[in-house]
Amino acid sequence: QGSAAEHGAPPAPERVLFPPTFSVSEIKNKQRRHFMFLRWKQQQRKEKLAAKKKRRKEREALGDKAPPKPIPKTIENQRIYDETTVDPNDEEVAFDEATDEFAPYFNRQTVPKILITTSDRPRGRTVRFCEQLSTVIPNSHVYYRRGLALKKIIPQCIARDFTDLIVINEDRKIPNGLVLSHLPEGPTAHFRMSSVRLRKEIKRTGKEPTGHIPEVILNNFTTRLGHSVGRMLAALFPHDPQFIGRQVATFHNQRDYIFFRFHRYIFKSEKKVGIQELGPRFTLKLRSLQKGTFDSKFGEYEWIHKRREMDTSRRKFHL
Repeated sequence: QGSAAEHGAPPAPERVLFPPTFSVSEIKNKQRRHFMFLRWKQQQRKEKLAAKKKRRKEREALGDKAPPKPIPKTIENQRIYDETTVDPNDEEVAFDEATDEFAPYFNRQTVPKILITTSDRPRGRTVRFCEQLSTVIPNSHVYYRRGLALKKIIPQCIARDFTDLIVINEDRKIPNGLVLSHLPEGPTAHFRMSSVRLRKEIKRTGKEPTGHIPEVILNNFTTRLGHSVGRMLAALFPHDPQFIGRQVATFHNQRDYIFFRFHRYIFKSEKKVGIQELGPRFTLKLRSLQKGTFDSKFGEYEWIHKRREMDTSRRKFHL
């Protein structure tokens, strides 16, 4: 028997590009090492895609007899159980909701009126962020501080029937903190702010938001602390949304990071819905929850994030 070349057949392509004991780090030449690493990653992707297609064909062949798909392990579904997780049917939780500081809002006895202010001498990026935030939150007013302490601002807000005070802090011309104080009796939440994107910095944004009251979506606020924070954020928006505006403000909690997005949706058909982001977007991380209004010296704190004590496990979350 002759070889394939003697019979005129083309030689078979090499199926294994790298030996089992191959290590890219052993290559001394930097450019060659980078090139071989890219080839190795490409081979890994091809093998992974081929295995995925093979599993899909096997499931199609088995039909209804196919075994259920395995659930991938993630940090979220491996979360350590928290004793303060809220049961929606708990009578104690229902009583607390009926008597807490936000009960008049949820009973439609008060209408939110928000004051948005900044730290002293805000820069252009913080100013634009406050202006865009005021277009998201209905019945909100932007005033800039000029050396006035927060303790003096709060009585003036209460006298003018403001229900909430939002303070945007900045560092090196970048917004990096948010203080939310519910008036007149608190509580006050301190957040670390990151990943701020204005409307011009978001790709494929829609037109400017309209004056309609948006819908509010709160996701994954499951513990007692998360429940309080979620009610605090919901109380910023009027309770009766105007669905004709098709605008949605979303606070999504994932691993104790609160992601804010502002969208407009449109019904393309009976089954398909398209959404476009309006902006701005930002991410919040709760640092502390304080009883009463803002008081940095003598305030009583309900919860303070202590990183070295609380962040001992990546699967432990507080909201």
